[in-house]
Amino acid sequence: MATSPLSTLEPVRRSRFALRWHTWLLLVAVVAYGVAFAMHWDSRGVLWVKEQFKSPAERQASIWLPDYRAVIDAKPLPGMEKDEASDMVYDPQTKTLFSVMGKNPFLVELNLQGDVLRKMPLVGWSNPEGVTVLGDGRLAIVDEREHLISIVKVDADTRELNMADFPKYDLGPSSDQNKAFEGVTWDPSNQQLLLGEERPPALFAWKGDGKVLTGDKLKLASHALDMRNLSALAVDPRTGHMLVLSADSHLLLELDKKGEQVSFITLLRGFNGLKNTIPRAEGVTMDEAGTLYMVSEPNLFYRFEKQK
Repeated sequence: MATSPLSTLEPVRRSRFALRWHTWLLLVAVVAYGVAFAMHWDSRGVLWVKEQFKSPAERQASIWLPDYRAVIDAKPLPGMEKDEASDMVYDPQTKTLFSVMGKNPFLVELNLQGDVLRKMPLVGWSNPEGVTVLGDGRLAIVDEREHLISIVKVDADTRELNMADFPKYDLGPSSDQNKAFEGVTWDPSNQQLLLGEERPPALFAWKGDGKVLTGDKLKLASHALDMRNLSALAVDPRTGHMLVLSADSHLLLELDKKGEQVSFITLLRGFNGLKNTIPRAEGVTMDEAGTLYMVSEPNLFYRFEKQK
């Protein structure tokens, strides 16, 4: 008679253990889904599936980011550890790169191997976060904190730039004033600046001739920007496709001329030749040969080449 109550207790204990086990499993699943949702892994999975259905002709007509591998990986820019590299652009006239530093404002010119050629202080800028080449020595620089874009002129003799010497344009208010306009790139085929708002990610266009801007900026469809923030923009001079960089999502995305997703790469350790995750990718650009360049905070340089 003494064994009967014990035998009835054992199944109860097992059922309680099973309940706790299933509860923990459910909790892990919820957390995993939350992380995946926050990092947009689910969206990347959908995009990866879409990539598999692209024909060889479609891939050939695009940038096709999955074919790129890092050939210069996290090369430090000397003496810029505390300056916060914020953006980068390729100049087809000089065959060099220009990058802006956001924390201690200055413009730096680099060769295509990431070696520093010169530094030019940016007097009057508070937080330069974006830079693009307009042609004929002109660059557009975005100051995120002041909500301004300036068109400056740089030549071989330039040693310093003063904002007071150049035309400025008010970018207007943003939905989040502390996460405002950060990306900028020149779209020569449409004679317009493309601007990117950091958070929530959004695209704008502003018409101009490379010397002055006309009218006002117009908001573009941004449904394809499935990322946590927008750090930088670039236009491929060969295809006209746009590159959109996200530091928070560790993602570089290719959009076609209609603004639709085409391809992507993940900027995480072990992918596309990266030995380590890019800490905070803040700038991207591409030259006429299709070589890809990036900068990351605090002062890291990357070069990617397409594997043929």
